[in-house]
Amino acid sequence: MESDIYQVYEDEIHSLEEEIEMLIQKFEKQESTFYSDEEIQISIKSLEGESKRHESPPDLKAELDCLESDLSFLMKFTGVWFTNYSKETMEKTGNKTIQKHRLSGTCYSLTFQMEFQLLEIQSNESISAVVTDLSIIMECGEYSDLSNFVSSAEERGNLLIFFRSLSSFAEWCEHRKCTFKHFKAKYPDIVRLPEGPSGDYLVIRSPELSGFELMIVWKIYVDEEGRVTPVLDLLPRIPQALQDNKAAVENGPKCFRNMLLLLGIEASIESLIKSVGMEK
Repeated sequence: MESDIYQVYEDEIHSLEEEIEMLIQKFEKQESTFYSDEEIQISIKSLEGESKRHESPPDLKAELDCLESDLSFLMKFTGVWFTNYSKETMEKTGNKTIQKHRLSGTCYSLTFQMEFQLLEIQSNESISAVVTDLSIIMECGEYSDLSNFVSSAEERGNLLIFFRSLSSFAEWCEHRKCTFKHFKAKYPDIVRLPEGPSGDYLVIRSPELSGFELMIVWKIYVDEEGRVTPVLDLLPRIPQALQDNKAAVENGPKCFRNMLLLLGIEASIESLIKSVGMEK
């Protein structure tokens, strides 16, 4: 009887030993999948970096910031500011793409709108692009030369020459306007601007000699090739009382052109104002 009881205990003990062995093996198997603290930190950093790349890729964001900075610099440097832009794909077949672009903007005091198609053809080594159907809308007003240049730019489809010449022309117009405003503010009783600061001439009136005036005409020309040229001239108005000195006065325009070469525009105008307008 006792032997049977011992046998039951031995069987139970053996069963417990087997169960303990199984638990040990199971624990060891699970332990092998655990990571060290260092490995866990590396994994966390890797996951954080992956998350940031999905949210806002650093390289793309840096590139976008750089492009925006370059565009802002170019607009400030050239004076050309784009206010609206849209693009529409008209055709895309094989290696050929045709897109229609519409944009509008300002260049100093001048506004413009344009529309054109861009034909892109991709080869194995490069991409070629051709501008077609260029249409430019501008209020040229009294600038007949600018109107002719715009028509020429439309025919040639040369955007580079258009924007380069527009920037130069508008910058000269702005420079003339600022110069006229400066002298009108500095000598309000002597300098007149019959057409305002945006006009193309300035009048110097002598306070001592009634009827004696000097008109400085400042034209800005642009040819069909896009070359911008400022031209200044002096037109004297002589009262009857000074007709005896007419020859000396008529020599004034030539002297003024020489002054422009030696002194520049602002200094030459200032010299005329002081020598004629402030005579005692």
